Amino acid sequence: MSLFPTTRSGLFDDLFNEVANGFYVKPLHGQALPKQIHVQVNESDEAYSIQAELPGVAKDDIHVDIDGNLVTLKAEVKQHDSQKEGDQVLRSERYYGSVSRSFELPQEVETETASAKYENGILLLTLPKRQQPSASKRLQIQ
Repeated sequence: MSLFPTTRSGLFDDLFNEVANGFYVKPLHGQALPKQIHVQVNESDEAYSIQAELPGVAKDDIHVDIDGNLVTLKAEVKQHDSQKEGDQVLRSERYYGSVSRSFELPQEVETETASAKYENGILLLTLPKRQQPSASKRLQIQ
């Protein structure tokens, strides 16, 4: 019987996985897509303003879905090296990846007037709040 366990886990494995994850497999060209989309959500009386960081993503590869108060952001990156005619291929690197994030807002969004703009790796969303009718309704019990 051994005094030391046969499997290793813990601090050193976690540290190695964090360091090795991006260090050894990092693409040599372009940026890899982040593991998570970082967002900042601001609220005013009329709307939500959302900034999402999506560096290295083409505008056509970003998708925003809104369902009531649920916002879903999806992004895909497709990068590959270009070769000139007559070059001998010694190494060819490609990177394909996708990331998505969903979150709920406190109030539903008016999708007809919502807008999105993408500039310099930042997605800017303006999501007006849906105005709820102030009249209440009493249900008749049957």
